[in-house]
Amino acid sequence: PKKLIQTYSVFPQTAEASDVVVQPYNSLLTLKRLTQSADCVVVLDNTALNRIASERLKIPNPTLDQINQLVSTIMAASTTTLRYPGYMNNDLIGLIAALIPTPRLHFLMTGYTPLTLDHKVSNVRKTTVLDVMRRLLQSKNIMVSTPKDRRHNHCYVSILNIIQGEVDPTQVHKSLQRIRERKLANFIPWGPASIQVALSKKSPYIQTAHRVSGLMLANHTSISSLFSKTLQQYDRLKARGAFLEQFKKEKMFSDGLEEFDSAREVVQQLIDEYTAATREDYKMYSGVPADKIKAPGEG
Repeated sequence: PKKLIQTYSVFPQTAEASDVVVQPYNSLLTLKRLTQSADCVVVLDNTALNRIASERLKIPNPTLDQINQLVSTIMAASTTTLRYPGYMNNDLIGLIAALIPTPRLHFLMTGYTPLTLDHKVSNVRKTTVLDVMRRLLQSKNIMVSTPKDRRHNHCYVSILNIIQGEVDPTQVHKSLQRIRERKLANFIPWGPASIQVALSKKSPYIQTAHRVSGLMLANHTSISSLFSKTLQQYDRLKARGAFLEQFKKEKMFSDGLEEFDSAREVVQQLIDEYTAATREDYKMYSGVPADKIKAPGEG
């Protein structure tokens, strides 16, 4: 493609009531656009961002500015290989192709370690390559809240770790071997998949407290639980017919509320596809033509 659309999308908190009463409606309509129009969506979940700020960085009541600092850290780290290019991963197409096997499975989770915010540093003592890569797989460092779902064997579709700092490539290979031996990451059963690593220089303009830091961009099937929460909230609100009068005044709803039905169907199909990706027969999944499915690592 001549251009790619990549977004960094902050999802609202789902654990508590929002100040915006029509949030479930807005979230559903936005999800439809992100599913159909974006090539890659980096998902940042407000629930997880607040949890990380309070639990990892010991900030009791994080402000909006502090949460935005976490978001900007992720955005900056994810583009380091583009801004300080090396031999590999120096263009957006190359980065995205390694992570997204089918057009609709394009929602990515992120993890980052070690975190710093307003001179507060997460309690991290070791920053060897192995320690950084191991921590990136821990749920407490992932910026999306996804509860464990025993009904489905959720797994990684793909992982790209961007390691910043002066790193010996042999350390990376040893770390990957240790992670494989310990089976710290569970991958899809329908194709070859593994942790890919991109090495990047640190910014010469920003002083950091740690020698090595890492960002994980991961495509994980459990992200569908975030979309399921949005549907549940929407269904509860829609069943009561609450707060729909304001939408009827808008031009796109002048002939009816079918756009909501269309958006719900699109999001449900997205959830179904992520669920299907946990199974070995995903390549036979009717939602996607077989010739469009390419497992991560396949040429």
